[in-house]
Amino acid sequence: MSIQEPRLIPQPRQLGLVDGICVLDDHTTLEAPPGTHHLAQHLRDITGLPLPVAAADEAAGENTRIVLRVDGARSHPESYRLTAGPGLVTIEGGAEAGVFWGIQTLRQLLGPEAFRKTHPAAAGPAWRIPAVAVEDEPRFAWRGFLLDVARHFMPKDGVLRYLDLLAAHKLNVLHLHLTDDQGWRLEVRAFPRLTEVGSWRARTKLGHRASPLWDPRPHGGYYTQDDIREIVAYAAERHITVVPEIDIPGHSQAAVAAYPELGNTDVVDTTALTVWDTWGISPNVLAPTDAVLAFYEQVLTEVLELFPSPYVHLGGDECLKDQWRASATAQARIAAEGLGDEEGLQSWFMGHFDRWLAARGRRLVGWDEILEGGLAAGATVSSWRGYAGGIAAARAGHDVVMCPEQQVYLDHRQAPGTDEPVPIGYVRTLEDVYRFEPVPPELTEAEAARVIGTQANMWTEVTENQQRVDYQTFPRLAALAEVAWSDLPAPAERDYAAFERRMTGHYLRLDALGVDYRPPSGPYPWQRRPGILGRPIEGAPPIV
Repeated sequence: MSIQEPRLIPQPRQLGLVDGICVLDDHTTLEAPPGTHHLAQHLRDITGLPLPVAAADEAAGENTRIVLRVDGARSHPESYRLTAGPGLVTIEGGAEAGVFWGIQTLRQLLGPEAFRKTHPAAAGPAWRIPAVAVEDEPRFAWRGFLLDVARHFMPKDGVLRYLDLLAAHKLNVLHLHLTDDQGWRLEVRAFPRLTEVGSWRARTKLGHRASPLWDPRPHGGYYTQDDIREIVAYAAERHITVVPEIDIPGHSQAAVAAYPELGNTDVVDTTALTVWDTWGISPNVLAPTDAVLAFYEQVLTEVLELFPSPYVHLGGDECLKDQWRASATAQARIAAEGLGDEEGLQSWFMGHFDRWLAARGRRLVGWDEILEGGLAAGATVSSWRGYAGGIAAARAGHDVVMCPEQQVYLDHRQAPGTDEPVPIGYVRTLEDVYRFEPVPPELTEAEAARVIGTQANMWTEVTENQQRVDYQTFPRLAALAEVAWSDLPAPAERDYAAFERRMTGHYLRLDALGVDYRPPSGPYPWQRRPGILGRPIEGAPPIV
């Protein structure tokens, strides 16, 4: 077997390649800590091998042993050390999460076949991997991906599939955008009309908001509470936190369509509103009343029961304030609370739920508009309109997740060519994402420590199915995963050519996973040879 340096994504902190190979076969045994049966099963699913559990003192003879171990003395709970050589593979993590990430690296060492759902054991009968020593830990605690299921609903199985894809890239946060003007996707038992009415729209705008085209079919769907429990449990086994987003006070037309009393009824006939069928920013926002606050407290009570995440995202973005300016009720609230203006009113709205969540041991996250009018004391900021909001929040002592649209909005086009499907937004190539730096250089060391992580955002206005989501998300999410995990140099100094070389191996993994990624422009073997890995090339449109 010819041994080449493994092409790992994301790049580990230290990788040593030594002479020799390690063979895993039907006789390989597994040694694992008590209570980690799911890790053992994960290894069996990956390898297709029986991997019986054996005690440490059992003689292994000439057979290979896989040893999983937790060492709480390691510097980081998500860190791991993986060593592989003749007869022994050891994965030691700072916590169970570290062991899990080490298993993901082992999976990459096994080769693309380890990423298929079904395969003969090693297409083997044995897996052969190079002898290596890997020492690794993540740069950021928050390594995320936003999936917008409000604009276009993704069924539960699709969400579970994306959790597998995140795990394979060592990403540990799924930010689930559950509500918006165009749909409400979460069952709330106290308010059944949120899904009976709010989860369906009569038709859907096709393409840009200025497009004259419509899909006349109704679109909708929602997750039952049992669906959510399954998603959350599936994520937890992969050491992924699901952060729910319930968008307030803007992006709420679907909720107002279901319960008209939530809207500014002294300004607009909210009984005539329907779930929005187009894109952009709806003017129909929540009324700043005690009844609305109580309604969303009940909603969030159920949210907290379903999602154990320490963070709950409440949006706070793109809240048009025209109705508040015209509303006597809103103006009375501004005067009574001494808020000054409509920006202060939004700050009051978000501050209420910041305190409400804090009293229940949770933390509010919001988009950077929550800075306007004064930021709630315990809030974390998702900085999306560039770096400025994140810089201001970090300097004010707030935690920040960097996700600027100019760099990591994956719904934006990947090339300037006219053949990109529905080419919206900025052109952001794979290299652009790879050179994204989440920590602005103007922050001091203490301020920079407030940047707890980064995420890529996949908004779905023009991505109506799984294939389109895949195309926009990959391969760029692999670059974001490396930015979030690896200790990379400054953007200009990053070795993109080396990343591209490692990606040639990673595309084969994505093929095995069935990901409909945007093909790279380089003449890689699977582009030159028709039909390899089930990807027909003859007659395909040109790649730009």
